[in-house]
Amino acid sequence: MTDTTSFEAGAFAARAEDASASRPTTGRGSARTATAPAPAHSRTLRLAARPPFSFSASLAFLRSFPAMTGQQGTAHDALTLALRENGTTLGARVTAAPDAPAVDCVLTAATPLGDATAEAAAHRLSHHLGLADDLTDFYRLARLDRPFSRVVERLYGYHQVSFPSPRELLCWAILCQRVPLPVARKMKQALVGAAGNRITVDGESRWAFPDAEQLACFDEPALQHLIGNQRKAGYLHRALRQWLDLDESFLRTGPYDEVRDQLLRLAGIGPWSASFLLIRGLGRTEHLTPDKEMLRAAQRVYGHDFDDAAFAALTTRYGRHQGYWGHYLRVGG
Repeated sequence: MTDTTSFEAGAFAARAEDASASRPTTGRGSARTATAPAPAHSRTLRLAARPPFSFSASLAFLRSFPAMTGQQGTAHDALTLALRENGTTLGARVTAAPDAPAVDCVLTAATPLGDATAEAAAHRLSHHLGLADDLTDFYRLARLDRPFSRVVERLYGYHQVSFPSPRELLCWAILCQRVPLPVARKMKQALVGAAGNRITVDGESRWAFPDAEQLACFDEPALQHLIGNQRKAGYLHRALRQWLDLDESFLRTGPYDEVRDQLLRLAGIGPWSASFLLIRGLGRTEHLTPDKEMLRAAQRVYGHDFDDAAFAALTTRYGRHQGYWGHYLRVGG
């Protein structure tokens, strides 16, 4: 299958959120109108970030990240979103810590928040914001690369923002193939709305992506009804069930080539989507698969065209950080 599309927003500059997207619909049906549950329980966490870290850079990226429109808010220098952990829908309000390279997070829920659920949410948010990423060697290499060093100056302290979970990215990778981004976003919102994981954060409704158990409840006809695309419904149905047999810990830490081979065996996943999952879903930045959009970004930064050999030589310079280099190219180039 052909497996190419744009997965970055393009510009890093902040953009106003699409207000119409803040109310996910059931795709082929009408919008859900049930009142979001009022949070009655809360816990406050501090999540450390490896310096240098700029939360404002994270927010700027999220404002131009179409895959998460409607699920997350970025007003008033805060990230607001919903999560689904241990069968519980949580609200999260994340702000920069005033006195440390860290973020402060207030979790809310309609039921008491146990330690395990709070810990799972903390892990999810840390991964989502790349808080543990070590930029030291990457920035050292960038200082030796004059054209690219100007990109780092603009994005200094930006830790790669990933999808909250690789499973969510798996769905997005299938939905966004060979369709306009607004169409893919509408299909994703249909899945989100059908699960009904809605909670109020800062007075606004936020919707959590369905968890594995909720997704497993959708058979192929139900998925087709929701997203209105028979082929993608078939891919989603098979890929989500295949994903249940994978060990996410192995995907994050196992030998790169073995992990990539496992991803390529998923329904609807080709080389581009596998690279997308590795870098933006699993944080595996050791390798980079170029595409036309990335080559255009490199041309803008370096001022000349690249053939495959020249691009490979430049990529090799960044070693195990080449995925980070490619992400910075797309975001800030």
